Amino acid sequence: MKFIAGLLFFISLLLFSSVFISPEVFPYVGLLPFFIPIILLANFFFLAILTLAWRRLAFVPLLTLVIGYKFLLISFQFHPRNEEAVGLKVLTYNAHGFFYKKDTPPEGEPNVFNWLADHPADVKVVQEFYQDYTSASRNAIKIIGKNGEYEHFYHIVEGNEKKRSYGMVIFSKYPIVNEGVVFDNSKSNGTIFADIQVGSDTVRIYNTHLESMAIEAESLDNYEQAKLVYRQTLGKLHRGSLARAQQLSILYEHLSNSPHPVILMGDMNEIPYSHAYFLLSQKLVNAFEKAGRGFEFTYNRVLFFLRIDHIFADPDLVPLHFNTHREVDYSDHYPVTATFTWEGFRE
Repeated sequence: MKFIAGLLFFISLLLFSSVFISPEVFPYVGLLPFFIPIILLANFFFLAILTLAWRRLAFVPLLTLVIGYKFLLISFQFHPRNEEAVGLKVLTYNAHGFFYKKDTPPEGEPNVFNWLADHPADVKVVQEFYQDYTSASRNAIKIIGKNGEYEHFYHIVEGNEKKRSYGMVIFSKYPIVNEGVVFDNSKSNGTIFADIQVGSDTVRIYNTHLESMAIEAESLDNYEQAKLVYRQTLGKLHRGSLARAQQLSILYEHLSNSPHPVILMGDMNEIPYSHAYFLLSQKLVNAFEKAGRGFEFTYNRVLFFLRIDHIFADPDLVPLHFNTHREVDYSDHYPVTATFTWEGFRE
């Protein structure tokens, strides 16, 4: 029993430490954090067994859980829903090109464009954004922007700027006084920013979409298919974590030099138990940790237990409300919203 306790303790510390090592430094270290939830559950189970058996050895898994308390906080929260919070309301959404559901609802029926247009967020950022100027029903900029009620910065990554294109967009009820591109490398991955004027303050909004995990979620529905893609998936996860680490280095340097408080939102394709999450947490606060409730999973596929869409913000911006809209089933991701306030905030 002592050997098992010691081995579990050693493995736990190894996994906990892995989040502080960049995949750029140590190959495949980006895969280790995926096992942290498993090791936490193992420690809870071992603690329960030893406690019921009145074994003093129970202090070992207890100590492990105390050391890893941060991983518990980023997994589950108990904050009450503060729906009426007054502040800067923000929304992030990976729209999957607005093609997750192939059948377009009849005119007058609820659809993704109506939901995004009607949501009261002051700032809305969308990844995998598809713009079609040739179709009134798919002119996303016009519909979501409410015919100019929202200012916007749309960065096209692929396509014809006058007809159909893919890219990333930031909508804002407040004036956009500056904008730019941090990086882009494909039709969906990249990071853009916009500085918005809120009263006498300026806040920098980042819309980011880091390299995909490249998991073929559909194949995991079938056991035989899952076996075939198992080895490929490990390789893709490794390559994805390495690419995200490189992208994060660029993004981290850019936001570190921001002249304004920042809100960083988007599909980061990173679970909370990751080097990227912990690196960003050194400088920014994750809104889920301060205002979330439950697990707030954001992925709408067979791997439903993933929270890979995040909202980070400058410590001076206080999260009052956080919500994952799991009722909005228009994409392979769910929209995520948060409300922030700060000293001197004025609508």
